[in-house]
Amino acid sequence: MSRSRIGSLGRRLSYWLALQSLVGLVAVCAAVYGATHLGFEARQSEQLVQKQVQLRHLLAESMHDGDVATLKHKLDDFFIGHPDMALSLARADGSEFYVRLSPQPTADVRITRFALPAPAPEQGSLDAVLTLDIRDDAALLRRIGLTLALAALAGALLVSAGGFLLVRLGLRPLRDLVNQTRQLAADTLHRRLDGSAQPQELEPLIAQFNELLGRLELAYAQLEGFNADVAHELCTPLATLIGSTELALRKARNAEELREVMGSNLEELQRVASIVHDMLFLSQADRGASARRFPTPSLAALARQVCNYHEAALVDAGLVLEIVGDADGSFDTPLLQRALSNLIGNATRYAQRGSTVRVQIARAAGPEVLLLVVNRGNTIAPEDLLRLFDRFYRVDPSRSDADRNHGLGLSIVAAIARMHGGRPLATSSSGISSIGMSLNDAAPESGVSAVPAAPAGHEATTIGSGQ
Repeated sequence: MSRSRIGSLGRRLSYWLALQSLVGLVAVCAAVYGATHLGFEARQSEQLVQKQVQLRHLLAESMHDGDVATLKHKLDDFFIGHPDMALSLARADGSEFYVRLSPQPTADVRITRFALPAPAPEQGSLDAVLTLDIRDDAALLRRIGLTLALAALAGALLVSAGGFLLVRLGLRPLRDLVNQTRQLAADTLHRRLDGSAQPQELEPLIAQFNELLGRLELAYAQLEGFNADVAHELCTPLATLIGSTELALRKARNAEELREVMGSNLEELQRVASIVHDMLFLSQADRGASARRFPTPSLAALARQVCNYHEAALVDAGLVLEIVGDADGSFDTPLLQRALSNLIGNATRYAQRGSTVRVQIARAAGPEVLLLVVNRGNTIAPEDLLRLFDRFYRVDPSRSDADRNHGLGLSIVAAIARMHGGRPLATSSSGISSIGMSLNDAAPESGVSAVPAAPAGHEATTIGSGQ
């Protein structure tokens, strides 16, 4: 599956930090340049306004004596010390009244036009054009702009270099974490990542990874035990088959003897086939197979059908079986029959003789339905309860009943519970063991409620008799 490569996190952070620094510094320098430019323009405008006021005042004084030569002389004196300014005065008819040109003409000028009163009232007004040479200001502004641009680039490079070093230092704990994970292998799953020197942001990830390592360690241990159990369970019938076949081939046998050998071999082959079929079923359940839902009007009726199949075994064990409660819903009926058969068979083997085995059906909150088989016998230890639904796990380490049961019954119950969106359940205290499962009823409730225990006056279904 193709996917786009993200690349190095350190390089990405460094690039983004460099870009952010460059943009920030450019913005600051642009603001400084803009403020300086506006300051120059304001000063130039103020200078032009002041000269305009002074010219008006000078012409107003000259209106009293009407001496044009004196006025022009005063205008020449007015521009002494101001080589950056030029003035042009023209009469109303367009004729030139006074002109003072800039000594060095340039394109960098600011021009303002206004009207001035003529020295003689009969001449009307004069059109004035006042020019200010801003060449020095423009050159200074260009130098400032160039300086700011170089400062922005140099600052961005400096910040980028520092940011690159900081990013590498900041990612050092992540590199240490990678080195720790490289040391993990199948034989070192007991190790955990050390988060003492890691930043706070990585602590949840380290905690989740350590929890995952714990589950992986447990799963790996269970897998190794599962492989050993599979080898053990298959080795016994295969050894029996090989041994009986070798004995049968050592000398001539009559038909009756061969029939006995073949019958014994058939039993062992059926046992092997049962183990293989159960393992295939568990494999399908592990791959996410879900139950096929069918309307089931009564789980109690379903339980009675299964209990009838176990009636002979219950009588031989001296047990009485009760069915308490009921519920309806949408379930996979064959799978529930198989799970109930495994639960009742398990209770029949371990229940105290003369006691009562109870199949308890109850609807919990919402769509959850509880299906439990309760029996009286030896209390199951807490450490055994945790592994009760593991494959090939037996509470009895001697495997005294290994010829009849291969230790997958409760694992199949757990798988069927998961296929119905539920979970396996097991409790044991004071000699009372309750083993079963919860089921998620996918169909809407039809009003049939379940009773968790038989109340006073309620008659529970009873199968079998104690002897």
